[in-house]
Amino acid sequence: MKIANMYNHLNGYEYMLVHRKQLWKEIENAIHSINANDFIKYSKDKAKLGRPLYDQKAINKQFENILFPLGWNSVKTPYYVTGDIETAKAIASIRDKEEQKQIIEDNGFEAFSTNNQVDFVKDRVAIEVQFGKYFSVAYDLHVKHTFFFLRNDIDVGIEIIPTRAMMLKMDTGVAWFENEVANVIREGRSNPTVPIVIIGIEPDKIFE
Repeated sequence: MKIANMYNHLNGYEYMLVHRKQLWKEIENAIHSINANDFIKYSKDKAKLGRPLYDQKAINKQFENILFPLGWNSVKTPYYVTGDIETAKAIASIRDKEEQKQIIEDNGFEAFSTNNQVDFVKDRVAIEVQFGKYFSVAYDLHVKHTFFFLRNDIDVGIEIIPTRAMMLKMDTGVAWFENEVANVIREGRSNPTVPIVIIGIEPDKIFE
């Protein structure tokens, strides 16, 4: 596959080139080494029944096969939340989940356990490979990447998504680069607050 387009938010790309050049090269190499045309499935969706489509799960698995041996890891971070707004604000900047729980319970409320998980993390860079539904990218940008950035766990978030051309050969409702970048641009320069590089990928030659 190839990087067909890229959006640089809050100088995330410059940060990668200056401070994480090797990691950027690993990301590029991972994308270029996957031949999406090797991963074709036949749709069971009523809207595209029987049509050949790119297999998102298989392609995502290829990213794991390439990046995990290079030291990238999937990271799940547990934490506690509460329905009381003032308590939720009080614990927002606290990293230790047991301290969060204690404060919630000391204030007389129930602590609910939850977590955030990111596909790949290495040396303070997080990657999400997103071939899911259209709302998944917004969740990645405004919840996952922002969560890990505000915890001071990462410096940059990388979001890898298909271009429109590739999306048309995938399951119904998949997010696509041109649309998601337009959404970010409309939100203004400072939102989300984390430096991000959105990468639009597609096969070197899309099957007919």
